[in-house]
Amino acid sequence: MKSTIFLFILVFSLSACGKKGGWEVLDTSNEASPRHENSLVELDGKLYALGGRTDRPVEEFDPKTNTWKKLAESPMNFHHFQALAFEGEIYVIGALSGPYPHEKPIENFLIFNPQTNTWRKGPKIPADRLRGSVGVFSREGKIYLVCGIIDGHWEGHVAWFDEYDPKTDTWKVLPDAPRPRDHFGAAMVGDRAYVAGGRISHAAIDKVLELTISEVDYYDFNTGTWHTEKNGLPTPRGGSSSIGHNEFLVVMNGESSTQELSHSEVEVLNTKTGEWSNLPELNQGRHGTGVIYYQGKLYVAAGSAERYGGPELNDIETLEWK
Repeated sequence: MKSTIFLFILVFSLSACGKKGGWEVLDTSNEASPRHENSLVELDGKLYALGGRTDRPVEEFDPKTNTWKKLAESPMNFHHFQALAFEGEIYVIGALSGPYPHEKPIENFLIFNPQTNTWRKGPKIPADRLRGSVGVFSREGKIYLVCGIIDGHWEGHVAWFDEYDPKTDTWKVLPDAPRPRDHFGAAMVGDRAYVAGGRISHAAIDKVLELTISEVDYYDFNTGTWHTEKNGLPTPRGGSSSIGHNEFLVVMNGESSTQELSHSEVEVLNTKTGEWSNLPELNQGRHGTGVIYYQGKLYVAAGSAERYGGPELNDIETLEWK
């Protein structure tokens, strides 16, 4: 009898921790716009979806009420970017605009103020450092851009690393990353800036999805040097998203040539041990969107359900993770 009860508990536990068990699709009071190649960012307790392949307004999600609110229209079409919450505003930096495969990098920052519900044009990126599909993050009042691609999905892959100081309006060129990549997200974990996932989008040689990158690189701000983790990303993919929490780096979402459906794997690097583990998979695989960690939960919304350009999604999922 005891062995039977133990077996039941074991089977139940494995089922609860299984492939689809942990993520909850939120029952929202209204629907958001479908979008992909967009970004998702948290600011002052609200989640903001913005950008995308087709023109979409900024939309604000309140996790307390599970309600979406439509805000200002976008000043222009922008996509393939990693939004940054910075000093009470939302920055769009290193984005692309226009149609495939020769999308053009946007020369200026685009800055959205949720309090006034307005957009304004920000600093201009130096012409010789201009590119799109860039990893973006901030640290100690400065903004950082890493890697990217100069000519849409065609060619011009770079490993550039730049620092922008808003207080002095100055740019500084930092050491190149170990390798170029695009279609990825950058994330801070402690004093390290991680670049994981992504690919070399190279339509010029008819390889847009195939050249995924397994290596995980990080820049140590204490030493001013780049390093590569001993264990690469278990599931290489482009169109991925990353976020840091405590000593962990989460990499999720994405598309690849290995499957038609977007990736649902959620993989976690312990940066202290260099080992990978898995969180429950998403109910809906997606690529071309962001991920947020807020008050003990991961959030993901929108994106594309299949590789390339659709169908576009408008749902939102969350996972409790301390």
